[in-house]
Amino acid sequence: MRILHLDSGREMRGGQWQALRLHRGLIETGHQSMLLAREGAPLLEEAQKTGLPCDALRPVRLIALSWQFEVLHAHDAHSHTLAALFSHAPFVVSRRVAFPVRDSAASRWKYGRARLFLAVSRHVAMRLENAGVGPARIEVVYDGVAVPAEPANGDAILVPHSLDPQKGMTLAQEAAQIAGVKIEVTNKLAADLPQARALVYLTHSEGLGSGILLGMAHGVTVIASNVGGIPELIRDGENGILVKNDPAAVATAFRRIDPALGRAARATVIERFTEERMIAATLDAYLRVLA
Repeated sequence: MRILHLDSGREMRGGQWQALRLHRGLIETGHQSMLLAREGAPLLEEAQKTGLPCDALRPVRLIALSWQFEVLHAHDAHSHTLAALFSHAPFVVSRRVAFPVRDSAASRWKYGRARLFLAVSRHVAMRLENAGVGPARIEVVYDGVAVPAEPANGDAILVPHSLDPQKGMTLAQEAAQIAGVKIEVTNKLAADLPQARALVYLTHSEGLGSGILLGMAHGVTVIASNVGGIPELIRDGENGILVKNDPAAVATAFRRIDPALGRAARATVIERFTEERMIAATLDAYLRVLA
């Protein structure tokens, strides 16, 4: 199969890592895959560094290449717009965010153009249905992560660094102060997780949370906000800890950190959320479009 990917993200966030993993996995399984990403963005640089087929995302380049591919996959909102305007190939759209779809004539036209939406969770699928997208045009495809050979073995309690007001870095710091617990704010989560025992992932809105999956794959206890698609990953007290976005509630959760929760979380990823499962589910969605 021949697949063209579009991603216009300026940062290397969860969606960009998923696009890169999918692109690489498709090539490794014998498919022809090409990525167009924003010029100068970390995603394009990462793809270039690892030798994956890629180029800068420009409308002229998109128009020319879309004739050569069977399916186009838009990985973010701006890429969705570009695909609607310029793609000659049928296209699918990854929908990763939990906020409602805009209700406007332009939005209805744009959302009507996609053949299929790949919702990152059932919660996001519900948001699409509420916006008028028929269930037949929605497929839930969960994120997938690589499972390290060995679980984490350390003492750090990590908090992802983010200045996004929707994320809860400040809330985690306030809760840690209440609990008298030392936390480490990190902007290199994948590199720091092997030395961790817990991950605190707080947010006011979340489609799913690929950073949560990464922590679960490393077998650490994940303390996460009980919002959006996160409860589709974490069952409180079974494979992690769900909390209200309240400093006292998060402070109390620190006392519940337990290696058994981390082991259960790692087993959950192995069973349901590996890269291989994500790639296979995405390929099935492409086949639906081509059929």
